[in-house]
Amino acid sequence: MKTKSFLLKIYAISLTFILGYVVITSFNSNSTSEKFDEITVERINVVESNGDLKMVISNSERQHPGMFDGEVLMDRKRPPGMIFFNEEQDEVGGLVYQGNKEDGMGLVLSVDQYKNDQVMQMLYNRYPNGKQQYGLNIWDRADHLTLPELIHTLDSLENVEGMTKKKMESVLRDKNEGEPVSAQRLFTGKTYNEDVGVFINDEFGNPKISIYVDENNQARFKVINEEGEAVDMISENE
Repeated sequence: MKTKSFLLKIYAISLTFILGYVVITSFNSNSTSEKFDEITVERINVVESNGDLKMVISNSERQHPGMFDGEVLMDRKRPPGMIFFNEEQDEVGGLVYQGNKEDGMGLVLSVDQYKNDQVMQMLYNRYPNGKQQYGLNIWDRADHLTLPELIHTLDSLENVEGMTKKKMESVLRDKNEGEPVSAQRLFTGKTYNEDVGVFINDEFGNPKISIYVDENNQARFKVINEEGEAVDMISENE
C-alpha cells in the first residue's frame, strides 16, 4: 500500500510539472512575435492593446463599411483595400481598388478631414470604353457640419415634397453658417477629355482657372466668370 501511495504522489507531482510547463510555454508563445513565410486571409484587423480598431486590410466581401465615433455609419459594399481609423474611432481615409475589362478600373487613395469626408484624393479611373482620368483632387468640407449630420440632413430632405437641388443646397448652407458644405477646389492631372493640367474652382465648386495642354498638344489658359464663360483665354496660337 505504501508503494502504491508513493507512486500516486510521484504521478501527481509529475502531472503538475507537465501542466505548469504547458501553461508557461503557452503564455510565452502568445507574447512573442511569429514569423510566417506566407499567409492567406480574407481580412486583417490591426488594433491597439485596448481593442480599438486602427486599420483593416480586407477583400470586398469582408470590407469594413466605415464608422464614426465607433459606430457604423452606413451599411454598404466597398472595394477591397485598406481603411484607416483614428483614436476616436472615425474612418480617416484609405486605399481601395477594383477593376476588370467589363466594368472598368478604379484605384483611390484618400485622406479624410477630421469628422468629415475626404479632402485629398489620388485616383485612377478607367471606363470600359477606354476613357480614363488620373490625378489629384482637393475638396473643401464643412467645419460646422459633421459627416453623420450631413447624411442625416440629406436623408430627411429627400423625403420633402417639392425639394429641389437649389433648395437643398440652401438648407445645407444654413446649417453650415451660410457656407457651402462641400466643394471640389482643385484637380491636377489628366481629364477624360485628355487635357493635362491644373483646374481650379471657387468655394462653390465652379470652374475659375484652367491651365492645361489639350489633346492636340496646344497650351491653353482660361479665366472663367460667374456665368461660366471664358473671359480671358490664351493659347499658343494667339
